[in-house]
Amino acid sequence: MQIRTMSDYAARGETPEILFWVGCAGSFDERAQKITRAVAKILHHCEVKFAVLGTEESCTGDPAKRAGNEFLFQMQAMTNIQVLDGYGIKKIVTACPHCFNTLKNEYPDLGGHYEVVHHSQLIQSLFDEGKLKVSGGTFAGKKITFHDPCYLGRGNDVYEAPRSVIEKLDGAFSEMKRSRAKGFCCGAGGAQMFKEPEKGSKDVNVDRTEEALELKPDIIAVGCPFCMTMMSDGVKNFNKEDTVKVLDIAELIAQAGEL
Repeated sequence: MQIRTMSDYAARGETPEILFWVGCAGSFDERAQKITRAVAKILHHCEVKFAVLGTEESCTGDPAKRAGNEFLFQMQAMTNIQVLDGYGIKKIVTACPHCFNTLKNEYPDLGGHYEVVHHSQLIQSLFDEGKLKVSGGTFAGKKITFHDPCYLGRGNDVYEAPRSVIEKLDGAFSEMKRSRAKGFCCGAGGAQMFKEPEKGSKDVNVDRTEEALELKPDIIAVGCPFCMTMMSDGVKNFNKEDTVKVLDIAELIAQAGEL
């Protein structure tokens, strides 16, 4: 799969429709790289002209800001804004709600103004435009539940797009007790992903996974690489990894569309 970079487009005097912001997890985490490939497959299949920054992409600064290092965040953000503005970027898609929230809501304060969409929103629009279709049968009879990422749901009120995408599948969708505006964190937000948990009666991701497993699902769908890690670890905690799969929305659609 050939993915073009912004520098490649610029050298040819061309401009892509959209920049795919891969993010740290999507670049370096082995599991999250599969999500990145799924998003790229969908964009290729729908003939969307897109590019990545490649080595010019740096962390958005979200973990630094959440951990309280505002100075480091602003340094990282300003560097990224210089690169984005240098290429005249207008629209960005990302599979990470943390990147999505930071680019969308926090970069404008530093002069970075872009249209930012989560990959579930882009996939929904591709369905709406008739560019994307899925064949039936792939998930027939499979029970699917969806875990709302904090920065996508409660942080940005994006609830319908991921559910709309899941409903395109032929599985049976069911909601957890705590969902949508009453959703519960996977335990990775606020830079918690990068530290050991504090003492308590139960890890947050174990609590959340327990709630998902009450529905006896075949698939726990997620829309965030951090949630992917935490929910996968939760499923392993209950020794259910052979029967319950944790999959990103993009992976579900890529599989159903046989991309």
